Formats: sequence, C-alpha cells, structure tokens
Amino acid sequence: MKKLYSQIMLIILTFLIFPFSVFAYSNRIIPGGENLGIEINSKGVMVVGFYKINNKLNKGTPALKVGDVITYVGENKISSIDELVENMDVNIKNNQVKLKFIRDDKEKETILTLKKIDGVYKTGLYVKDSLTGIGTLTYIDPTTNIYGALGHEIVESNTNKLIEIKTGIIFKSSITSIQKSEYGSPGGKKAKFFYDTKYGNILKNTKYGIYGTYDESLPNKDWIEVSRPDEIKLGKANIYTVLKDEEVGKYEINITKINNDNKIKNIYFEIVDKELLEKTGGIVQGMSGSPIIQNNKIIGAVTHVIVDNPTSGYGIFITTMLEEGEN
Repeated sequence: MKKLYSQIMLIILTFLIFPFSVFAYSNRIIPGGENLGIEINSKGVMVVGFYKINNKLNKGTPALKVGDVITYVGENKISSIDELVENMDVNIKNNQVKLKFIRDDKEKETILTLKKIDGVYKTGLYVKDSLTGIGTLTYIDPTTNIYGALGHEIVESNTNKLIEIKTGIIFKSSITSIQKSEYGSPGGKKAKFFYDTKYGNILKNTKYGIYGTYDESLPNKDWIEVSRPDEIKLGKANIYTVLKDEEVGKYEINITKINNDNKIKNIYFEIVDKELLEKTGGIVQGMSGSPIIQNNKIIGAVTHVIVDNPTSGYGIFITTMLEEGEN
C-alpha cells in the first residue's frame, strides 16, 4: 500500500510540474515586423563624457569615468538631469558637492569640485538620463500581452553600457527614409515619431531584447506557431520588417549556419531578396528584432549585422526571447 501511494504521488507531481517547465510561454504567438519608437528613462544619470573648464577636465576625486551612473547628490536620490541640477544647487558647499555613483554594480562616492564662471557653476560633465530610438517588434504573446523586441540590449552609444531602466515606452513610428548599408558601414532606418500613440511599456532591457506589456489592441494578424531550435533547417526563410511608412514587408533570406552554443548569435544568414538588397544594401540599424519565419513557424529574430559584409547577419532563437519575456 505504501509503495502504491508513492507511485500515485510520483504521477501527480509529474503531472503538476511537467507542463509548467515545458509550456512556460505560449506555443502560438503574434509575429511582429512593425517599426517601434523606443524611449527609455534610466535609473540615475549616466556620465557620457567630459568638457574642459579653463582648459582642464573636471572629474572629481576619485575620478568619475564614462559609464558611471550618478544616483545621489548629497543625501538625495536622483534619477534625472533636472533632479541632478536641482540638488546640486542646494548641496554645494565651498564649490564642492558629494556624489554617489554606480560603477560595475558597486556603489562609490566622490567629491566633485565645481567651477563658478560668470555666476554659473560648471560641472565639467556631459550626462544623459534618457534614450530615444527605433527598433522592430518581434512578437506579442496573445495570452499574456507580453511583447519582445530587438533581440539584444539597448546600450548608450558613447559608453557601450547597458541602460538600467526606470521607465520606458514603445510607441508609433513611421519610416521616412533609409540610409543604405555599405561594406564597413552599416546604414540605418530614419523615422518620424508619434509620441501620442503609445503601444506599451518597457519593463526590461536585457541582452536578449526589450520586454514589456502591449497595452493597445492586439494587431489583427494570424497567430503563428513557435519553432523549437532543433526544427530549424538550413536554407530558405523570410524576415518581416518595415522599409517605408508602416508597411511590413516579407523578404527572403538563406540560413547558412545554426549555432546552439551561443545564446544570441544562433542563426547565421544572408539576405538574398533583390528588393531588400536594392533598398537597404543589406541589414541596417533599426532592423533588429525583425522576426524570422521558416515553414510557417517563427524561429527567431534579426539581431546583428556583419559590418564587413552587411548582406549577412545573425539572429537569436525565438525560444530564448520567449523565455526571457516570461521571466
């Protein structure tokens, strides 16, 4: 009887646990391809450069570095440039102010010496508290309204540091023109922003993409089945992306290699679509996140261009993005 009870418990536990580990995300999702406007406000104010005051750089002691994120002025927590300026005004003593900042995930302190010129205090710091750009929607999970986009992290261009998100939104944008890619120089999409048409929030910025909740009505599209990595084949596939206005187009690629050992650069492909090559010269900035479809299944998203050969690039497995979106 005891043995039978143990067998019953094993069956029950297997039944309860197994589905959650296998079906952590939906196996049918809404494919993207739409262009997104993206705006991120960071946690703190990032140092992105320095300017000279009286022919000298002003970096405090110990020196601030590009990429440091200022989080406190005096004892007051700050998260924007306006708060930085406001709190500096009330915390300056003898032309100095105490700062706390984050570097390599560790909190540090420094005393910044300011210079007063023509009645105005100069910090010597170039800083940012937000970023705006464009990318491509990869998918929406219709059962949870969780979306994923880009397939890689958003970094600050001067520092190459990942932006820690305080708040963020995705919103409507329309492609106005494209600068073509050339060998050694990737091009990019140019877009008009419609800030008043917000699609959703941004909750995470990770090395596998950006994720959040899609708040607008779901696009009127057929759902598509999710492909496992072991189902992906070498050969023909398609990417979906916008080249003009808001129209999502379908373009042919050729998958030449599949890499299961890398978390991001999983699908190596070359663009073979003549229209896409003529209009873009290959992969361009703003195309990141464009879904890759093969045999009526979504298999991944475009993430990287090979600079020395912009007709080729890499994609990430869709399952990696879905797992990240659900975590």
